[in-house]
Amino acid sequence: MNTNCPLCTTDGGELLWKNEEMRVIFAVEPDYPGFCRVIWNEHITEMSQLTVDQRTRLHHIIMLVEKAMIEVMRPDKVNLAALGNMVPHLHWHVIPRYQLDVCFPGSVWSEKLRPSNQEHLKTQQANAVLLRKKIQEILGVL
Repeated sequence: MNTNCPLCTTDGGELLWKNEEMRVIFAVEPDYPGFCRVIWNEHITEMSQLTVDQRTRLHHIIMLVEKAMIEVMRPDKVNLAALGNMVPHLHWHVIPRYQLDVCFPGSVWSEKLRPSNQEHLKTQQANAVLLRKKIQEILGVL
């Protein structure tokens, strides 16, 4: 555990599921309801620090979250990203993307191209509630 790391000292968002190796959270991203992160619990920085079996289990969870997201959120695209530049603790972003979102087609970290579409956000916020249930159904309730 690194006491200077926010992903070691907090869940990193709204905890949806956790086991001894990793956890799935909703990120606090108001323009992107349903934005998930899959976070490795142990403080490591790179995928290459995991064993092959650990990488397989991590990718399996990422793919289950992505499939649930596609089913429930019905995005135009799902973005997967593992950057770690701001928080060097292994984690993956799983992000539902829509042509109506504020940065599309750029990344969620790009400059906003348009104002938020409130009707679209309201629909996606309702879908995110269903996504939480679906992820917990697939992975197991805490």
